Amino acid sequence: MDTNDRTDLVNLAKYAEQSERYEDMVEFMRKLALQDVELTVEERNLFSVAFKNVVGARRNAWRTISTMISKFEDEGKTDEKTIESARKYLKEIETELEEMCNNMIVLLDEHLIPHSSQDDALVFMKKM
Repeated sequence: MDTNDRTDLVNLAKYAEQSERYEDMVEFMRKLALQDVELTVEERNLFSVAFKNVVGARRNAWRTISTMISKFEDEGKTDEKTIESARKYLKEIETELEEMCNNMIVLLDEHLIPHSSQDDALVFMKKM
């Protein structure tokens, strides 16, 4: 959906959260952050939920694949091609995770923190 209206973006983020479409939620909150406005408490919470869910899903995927690789290596029954394939997939997940975190840091450092005038907002943003 192509909108930059603040109310629309917040509503779309809420819809995305309710439908567990966190990637969409991140995109809506990213668009809002790029408007260089101070976020309300509700908007800050939506921003946090969006990023924590997409990052959390990647972290969980990383742990799962990492555990599988360890089991493969410990058991010694899995061929090297399978283990290498799992390692490549793990690297993909790591790259996605790093990219998401870097994107969030840029939004925080360049758009959200500079436009946060309230102490509680600054603390919230810096804790993320």
